[in-house]
Amino acid sequence: MTELIIGFAILLFGAMCGGSFGLPSKFVSKNLPWENLWGPFFFFATLLLPLVAGPVLIKGLFGIYQSVGMTGLLLPFVFGILWGLGSMTLGLSFAFIGLSLAYAINYGGQIIVGFLAPTLIHSPDHFMTKSGQVILLGVAVCLVGVVLCGRAGILKVAQECGLPSPQGNKKNGLPGLMLALASGALCACWAIAFSYAGAIGKVAEGAPYAITDWRNSLPATFLILFGGFFSSCAYCVFKLCKNRTWSHFKSPGAGAALVIALVMAILHDAAVGLFGFGASKLGELGVSVGYTVFMAFAIIVGNLNGFLTGEWRNAGKPAIRWICAGIAVLVVAVCILGYGKGLG
Repeated sequence: MTELIIGFAILLFGAMCGGSFGLPSKFVSKNLPWENLWGPFFFFATLLLPLVAGPVLIKGLFGIYQSVGMTGLLLPFVFGILWGLGSMTLGLSFAFIGLSLAYAINYGGQIIVGFLAPTLIHSPDHFMTKSGQVILLGVAVCLVGVVLCGRAGILKVAQECGLPSPQGNKKNGLPGLMLALASGALCACWAIAFSYAGAIGKVAEGAPYAITDWRNSLPATFLILFGGFFSSCAYCVFKLCKNRTWSHFKSPGAGAALVIALVMAILHDAAVGLFGFGASKLGELGVSVGYTVFMAFAIIVGNLNGFLTGEWRNAGKPAIRWICAGIAVLVVAVCILGYGKGLG
């Protein structure tokens, strides 16, 4: 019982980190270009922190990669690059539509693709089982939640622009909504990358490493983050060069922005590590139950942060009702998916 309580506490703390890593970006000067905050964030989250934490937590980390070989590393790395694109577009969607909507739609896309894609790739017959059918039901419910959140976003933009209907605001609202949805699908490549990382876990588990606790997933985690470094940081460097914004790193307040980027990176990577640690405390159903708790709470935390920072202050009651309904449906969908995974 004590282990379960500790496990759930760790998962909830990890979900708070995952649902809040974008929050510090609200406190950066609005005059600071996007790439001057998110470029350092991606550098810290995908390269610096893993290089610092990796050898400390996993002795022989690079030896594990060498033992696995290029064949076992390639696909996790490639899908890590796609995950990096998803994280980059999530950062963009924060700027377009705010934390609340971006988190809701991104997590919805992650849940749909993250549950379907690995099963379709590796064991499509699983959808013929009871577990698979429950998972399909959960995905369908999640899709409804995404649609409800999208409707809320369109109504929010319409209200804030002072127009009588959402029809005239597609130019302003739809790009952010589409970015958030695309970011969710791409961020789900994290799950696909892990589905191809079995060889890394087996090598870490065997001699001479014998890593059988929650740290067993960290070598794959660091590799996927490293893949994300190439895509996300490459885009930020492109933006810095295109917009000629390198000089902003010398402007007043640039140091504070770097500190904020580091805090965001720590929260982001802590969420990943704490999920694995917490799930390891929950026994045989750690992944399924842990994922359910983690995602449901992260959705709530991410949207709560959006409400607390005033993103919906001028959105109007209809939009608020739609987003609350969408969040509730997403949480129900996560619970259904967790039950389905448990059956499997």
